[in-house]
Amino acid sequence: MNQEKPHHSTAFRIRRFLNWFPLGLTYSLFYMGRYNISVASPQIMDKYHLTNTEWGTIITAGFWTYAFSFIINGPLTDRFGGKKAIILGGLGAALMNILMALMIGMGLFATKIVVAFSLLYALDMYFQSFGAVSIVKVNSSWFHVRERGVFGGIFGILISLGYQLAYGVGGYILVHLPLIYVFIIPSILLGGFVLLDIFIIKDKPSQAGFQDFDTGDATSGLKEEVDFKFILKHIFTNRVVFTIAIIEFCTGAVRNGTMQWLPKYLKVIFPEAGAAEMAWYGTGLFLAGILGGLTAGYVSDHLFGSRRPPVAGIFYGFLILALIFLGNAWSAGSAVAFAVIAAFFFIGIHGMLSGTASMDFGGTKGAASAAGIIDGFVYLGSGVSGVFLGFLLDKFGWNVWAYLLIPFALVGLILNISIWNVMPKSQKSAH
Repeated sequence: MNQEKPHHSTAFRIRRFLNWFPLGLTYSLFYMGRYNISVASPQIMDKYHLTNTEWGTIITAGFWTYAFSFIINGPLTDRFGGKKAIILGGLGAALMNILMALMIGMGLFATKIVVAFSLLYALDMYFQSFGAVSIVKVNSSWFHVRERGVFGGIFGILISLGYQLAYGVGGYILVHLPLIYVFIIPSILLGGFVLLDIFIIKDKPSQAGFQDFDTGDATSGLKEEVDFKFILKHIFTNRVVFTIAIIEFCTGAVRNGTMQWLPKYLKVIFPEAGAAEMAWYGTGLFLAGILGGLTAGYVSDHLFGSRRPPVAGIFYGFLILALIFLGNAWSAGSAVAFAVIAAFFFIGIHGMLSGTASMDFGGTKGAASAAGIIDGFVYLGSGVSGVFLGFLLDKFGWNVWAYLLIPFALVGLILNISIWNVMPKSQKSAH
């Protein structure tokens, strides 16, 4: 088992940067084309007179489609490579955003808008589901297990940039341009970066003129073919991976329960809130995500010997406190501030577990499938924060919003404690 951090040449590090940077920016744009419906939700709900339950139905349709797509897209990405996956996902997501813009701009399906929007958002999220598995698949061959805490921080930064693009830039678009452009602009940007990815991204170091190396993860030294049987045996039935998946279910419920509903919450509880608050929220998400992701990665690699659950567990504890404060917000500004603090912790958790632990325990050969499983559970939890949370908000009102998310954070904390000391074991260590 090779657990020693390798010494890479400067040329290798430069080429690795040139590999993951455009890939990562493409992934950020996936978020812009995913959370644009969140920042636009007050306008869309007003335009079509939608209830919270109806809007939650649209959200859940997309999130649960994303969740179950890993069954197909994880194994496909492990077989055909992350490069092809990010290209297919980017093109599909761009097309679905264009179709949503056309539907709104031309007034199509106005009498059946919930069904039509649910279908298009579900298709968008199917293609979106290639994003996480592709970036994890590609980088699993370029980063040793001892370097992946740092990558977890990078992963969190990329997600944070996506939030800034969705909420910050998206909010700016809504102020200065018609509603449809919050869908059109992400489509154009995604198309441009997909073109860049075609020429720059390489799935493995050997494809870029460097030598492949032992990454020291769960499939290090494994000769077995990665097929569906392998996935079931070595990933889906892995107790640690399954526990992490349940934790990420909780992360998804809290993360999207906060972000998807904040714009509507501000409009209802603090009517004075406007574009400025959304711009501050987008910028806050970006900065909190950078700090949260880098802090989580650094602490994991340097204080906990590259163990991920201790960091996620500590972050969950503070996340609970942030949600309590969010539930007691006294102004639009304080609500945005506490939502940003919560984001510091849930972005750090998500980067640690979906971006890093999936590589560690799925291994290089099964990284996409492990990431797909874990990310799928994130969006199962996110789906709960859609129609079910919408129903509860219609029934009990917005004052209970933040408190409804705390039980999920508490379960996440307990489960992280249960796997506090785990580390991935390579196949070499078993011989």
